[in-house]
Amino acid sequence: MTRLVGLDVGTSSVKGVVIDGGGAVVDAAEAGYALSLPRPGWVEQDPEDWWRAAEAVLDRLGASRADAIGLTGQMHGLVALDAAGRPLRPAILWNDGRAGDQCAAVEERIGLQRLVEVTGNRPQPGFTAPKLLWMREHEPELYRRIAQVLLPKDYVRLRLCGERATDVADASGTLLLDLASRRWSAEVVDALELDAGWLAPVHEAPEVVATAFGGVPVVAGAGDQAAGALGVGVLAEAGPASVVLGTSGVVLMPCQRPVHDPDALLHAFCHAAPGVWHVMGVMLSAAGALGWVRRATGAAPFATLLAEAASWPPGVDGLLFAPSLSGERLPHADPDARGAFVGAALGHDRGALARAVLEGVAFGLREALELVERAVPVGALCRVSGGGARSDLWLEILASALGRELEVRSDTAGAAYGAALLAGVGAGVWAGPAEAVDACVRVARTVEPRADWAAAYQETLPRFGALTATLREARATTGPADRRGARPRTWRTAGRDVFRPRPGDG
Repeated sequence: MTRLVGLDVGTSSVKGVVIDGGGAVVDAAEAGYALSLPRPGWVEQDPEDWWRAAEAVLDRLGASRADAIGLTGQMHGLVALDAAGRPLRPAILWNDGRAGDQCAAVEERIGLQRLVEVTGNRPQPGFTAPKLLWMREHEPELYRRIAQVLLPKDYVRLRLCGERATDVADASGTLLLDLASRRWSAEVVDALELDAGWLAPVHEAPEVVATAFGGVPVVAGAGDQAAGALGVGVLAEAGPASVVLGTSGVVLMPCQRPVHDPDALLHAFCHAAPGVWHVMGVMLSAAGALGWVRRATGAAPFATLLAEAASWPPGVDGLLFAPSLSGERLPHADPDARGAFVGAALGHDRGALARAVLEGVAFGLREALELVERAVPVGALCRVSGGGARSDLWLEILASALGRELEVRSDTAGAAYGAALLAGVGAGVWAGPAEAVDACVRVARTVEPRADWAAAYQETLPRFGALTATLREARATTGPADRRGARPRTWRTAGRDVFRPRPGDG
């Protein structure tokens, strides 16, 4: 039997799946680890935690007997290694907000317009390049010892195979890749005075780049969003969009050419298939926000929390939640953004707070979908993945807020499943990613919008759209003393209405 392993180095755990030649999941395993939050806005992990978890998962899955292995994982993380390949410090993760000042410096040095033309993106604190500049400024002794810079899944590859490599999708999130040529940008690397020798060779996602266990092929793989989109069959322009309810929330749409949003409100990255790109809108707190409210209200089981949320009507009697618990990515580009409940009353309980979180995340994803629609053609359906997709209530809320039918696979393996498909392409099981999707990806069910909920959410959307600006203004006048009266750290404001009525929205 064909055995293809997909390994996902995530924010909270390593997840692995084994699929057969027909795409059926025949085994799965997971091993978790913790986050480190050494200061407000800082998020780190020990790269060795990833490797220990990956070793355990690969062992449980019998990966040494696999036909091929594909890797995916959290994007943007800075793994700085010394000449012996040892981490110089904990990895700085995708949702870390410390490098805001360095983002401004990148814009000043290169220019926003030129940066978007080359990389497809504006600087974000979560991206790898600004973190390197932060390290140069704040940890100069460690910075001088850097010999290699890797992304999280590529550190696991280094430990597994002894090879340095990355892929075009993951490399897109460093702010150092030339999007059109799908190669490192000498222009940007030189302008930021970085050492090009630190960067691993970049490959297309299905390419075999190393071997493990004495001969098992290991493909380049892809960043988690591209791999997750492949795993739910989102590969074609004007087809279904990928919507991810993971720790972060994402709306992703493929395109057949690089798209440069002049207002830089979207990310533009290479996709996991050669010759395909994608755009995406990202919010930093999605399912992570539900985990936060669960911990903050007594750590009830998720099933209990969701049952209590289901008892409240749409709109939660005026209670609204802004999900920016760890800063915000797009369209607001503000690492200092924070979340808030607005409209709380004495009658609201724990279930009301949970329902408001589910709805606030759905509204944020609607905002992202509106932006994606302005950039590229989007089909009538969305394919949903991520841990939040296990909740029927959340799926109904999301479908109603987006005004679209949602398609769900039989499992939520997402990125790990996409990595396994890439492994199959590398092993010659399928000729390319499109053939792998056609052979393996099946929709288990469809979730339709509820008409009454959709109408209620259409009335609520303008309030949500105004909430971020209100919170930013309040933070400028009531925040820390050294920040009061200062313009919040955002490098450009588009100033256009995100929410616009869509035909049929009511």
